[in-house]
Amino acid sequence: MQHFRISNVNIAVDGEAVSGSVTVKDGLITSVQAGVLETSASDESVIDGQGGWLLPGFIDVHVHGGFGADFMDANREAYDTITKYHSQHGTTTMLATTMTEPSERIRKVLEAADEYRSAPMPYARLGGVHLEGPFISPDWMGAQNPEFRIDPDLDLLEEWHAAYPDLIKQLTLAPEREGALKMIDWLAKHGIVAAAGHTDARYDVMEAAADAGLNSAVHTFNACRGLHHREPGTVGAVLTDDRIHAELIADGHHVHDAVMKLIGRAKPAGKLSLITDAMSAAGLEDGQYELGGQPVTMKDGVCRLTHAGNLAGSTLTMEAALKRFIQASGWTVPQASLLTSTNPAALIGLAEQTGSIHAGKWADLVLLTDELEVQQTWVGGQSVFQSEEA
Repeated sequence: MQHFRISNVNIAVDGEAVSGSVTVKDGLITSVQAGVLETSASDESVIDGQGGWLLPGFIDVHVHGGFGADFMDANREAYDTITKYHSQHGTTTMLATTMTEPSERIRKVLEAADEYRSAPMPYARLGGVHLEGPFISPDWMGAQNPEFRIDPDLDLLEEWHAAYPDLIKQLTLAPEREGALKMIDWLAKHGIVAAAGHTDARYDVMEAAADAGLNSAVHTFNACRGLHHREPGTVGAVLTDDRIHAELIADGHHVHDAVMKLIGRAKPAGKLSLITDAMSAAGLEDGQYELGGQPVTMKDGVCRLTHAGNLAGSTLTMEAALKRFIQASGWTVPQASLLTSTNPAALIGLAEQTGSIHAGKWADLVLLTDELEVQQTWVGGQSVFQSEEA
């Protein structure tokens, strides 16, 4: 359906609620109208939102996989599986996120993602690649494999970028490691998000990194130096430096609800995004899985390294993250939608195309019930998921 209107919905527009309808034509939003519009009972181009919520499609800048597939699998079948699964939970754009692996395996992911983006993508679109590592701290490996960790190697990054220009959208590194500040400066000059993560950076190092162009922090509070009142550390810099965008895994396991509320108060409205950090086990039953070549045990939906017990990604969806953050923070649905759509779009340079509901933007939309259950997802005006109840 290329020309349709979604009516009788509460629309999230720039953090506020507008009751009305949204018209879509040829993949773009053409109008957002407040109030009730008269429609014919036989008009098949009108979708009744039944008083639910219409939000901009979710944008997940940190996701490793889902429903048994991992982006490190580096093939179209796996990427279809991941994008299909997460589109069922409202995600319309995501970054294929790598693990700390040998350089040749990371290059295969770049090759596969580039090829995947060159053809029509049937579900959620890949907005690019997020390289999580391998340039991280040996002291904060989390669920990353220490065997393949290396210090920042700008020659290697330049090689990847030259082979696949405009594909790498974000890179996670430890700012305290030798060569990191030079790499951060290069990333900033090339329009790539430089994100601190898996890091032991002290506060002063984080500030120097922000001066060099560091502009984000992955899974804030996890796998990094924490907050101390005499040495604010990585977390202290993320909470207080408005240049640094913060990612948050809002699943109640990685971060306590009270801390979600805290970061919601500390960060400016445009400098916080929700992510899933979902691994291949997302959407599946408890059992044994693998992440970055390491065995993972999922119990009660929580994934941990089998041998060490470290949290290993998550089984979170953006749909669930939205609900949990609202519950923890007390934010309204339109306010929280900034964290799932508008802010991540701005972070990775897609704000002109998507991330908000305005005329001229891509028709990347998600329809939810009052209980915030996903009913339908559209990517570029194409329905990629519709629940049986819708």
